Amino acid sequence: MNSLAARDATMYWLSARTRNDLFLLYCFADTGRDAAQLRAAVAKRVIHIPDLLIRVLDAPANIAYPIWATCEFTNDQFVDHASADATWPKVTDELGDLLGTGLNANDRPWRLHVFRNVRGVPGFATGEPALIAVLQLSHALADGRRAAAIARALFGTSELPAAPTPTPSMPFPVRFLPVRLRAAATGALAATRALPGIPTGMAHTVVRGLSAAKAQRRLAELTAAGELPPPAPDTDPILLNGTGGPPVAHAVRMLVCDKNRLHAPDHSVTVVALTALSLVLERYLRDRGAAITDLRAQVPMAVALTGAGRNGYRDLSVDLAVSAPAPRTRADRIAAELTARRTRAAHPLQQAQDDVTAVLPAPILHRDVTHAPIDALPERVSGHTVLSSVDRGPADLEFGGGAVRFTAGFPALGTVMHLTHGLHGLGDTVTLSVHADPAVIPDPDHYLELLESALDEVARALR
Repeated sequence: MNSLAARDATMYWLSARTRNDLFLLYCFADTGRDAAQLRAAVAKRVIHIPDLLIRVLDAPANIAYPIWATCEFTNDQFVDHASADATWPKVTDELGDLLGTGLNANDRPWRLHVFRNVRGVPGFATGEPALIAVLQLSHALADGRRAAAIARALFGTSELPAAPTPTPSMPFPVRFLPVRLRAAATGALAATRALPGIPTGMAHTVVRGLSAAKAQRRLAELTAAGELPPPAPDTDPILLNGTGGPPVAHAVRMLVCDKNRLHAPDHSVTVVALTALSLVLERYLRDRGAAITDLRAQVPMAVALTGAGRNGYRDLSVDLAVSAPAPRTRADRIAAELTARRTRAAHPLQQAQDDVTAVLPAPILHRDVTHAPIDALPERVSGHTVLSSVDRGPADLEFGGGAVRFTAGFPALGTVMHLTHGLHGLGDTVTLSVHADPAVIPDPDHYLELLESALDEVARALR
């Protein structure tokens, strides 16, 4: 039986408490194919993609980690958002509503939302229709990299391998039970097998915990010796972190750019975007009467996966250098800070704590996840906003016979983060996305205008 890795199970259990699904938007030229034709194309493609033919199966009382069980594509996983007057503003409003929803991964861990014949989309000529596809994925199924690979398989133009022969996800005797009993029997068998191993798992946790403590001491020694950058400090929450509790609603906006617009000879597009965020956030907050002495952004960094895990990343806390007045100086400091955070996060000793979590018995981790204090704003936070940056590869995708034009993504909001940003590249385009709680960004159109102006200002200063 293929159990979820500890990190993936954490994402799955958290989804019952907060909205943490991934939403990947892809915009295509609309060739006029109807919903039935598009659904049939998806169904034909899905049978070649193993990641889209599984669901989560729970173990009784969470004695064992949940299991990946095979399943088939169902028609309700394709959602046609038909409208007689589909415009870009209306689609973005509806997308905001979608971001407040969550999938039940033990039914199906993904869904495709389709908006046809959309007018007024960035980069399209007047009256030219667009086809918007939004792939919603459970975070247990994929992180940002794997999600992009899944989307590439779904919308790719190349032939996929032959449909895999289904591998039984349940033990031999269980396969012969009536369908309605198989899931329960599989979960019960997983729990029965896991129960005797809990004492061993606890012993492994203690041993690895001792190793993790030793690793922390060694990290401190390397830091004191100047061989490793120090850890990022926590900071005080501000207006952008809300006042505690989930977002009141979700609003999204997107700035679709030619990639050359964010080009700087000495800095990555991530640094350019972070520098623009530092300017716009400082100005926006000062206009709201907030005193700003410190701004930090969380930036996810991909790390190598071990075993069968599907989520491999660490969140970096990056100082946005608001004390530097000039955009070039600010960008240089942000770049240096990002490099330091990556250097520390990538050190092999950082893996020790992950190794502890990996062997925690399922009931212990489930208790920790379900009782973690995520419903209140802490006194100190690691960041004030998020920038998730992913290159989704070349623009060689299509859907319904239409070529892809751009992509976008929207990091989740939560109790602490009420404003997040996505930076997603595809071919010659880069989209900078805003995902905001209207309680902290009441006018997202104005915020997007400020962000666009700041981006141009930074790009000019760095060229």
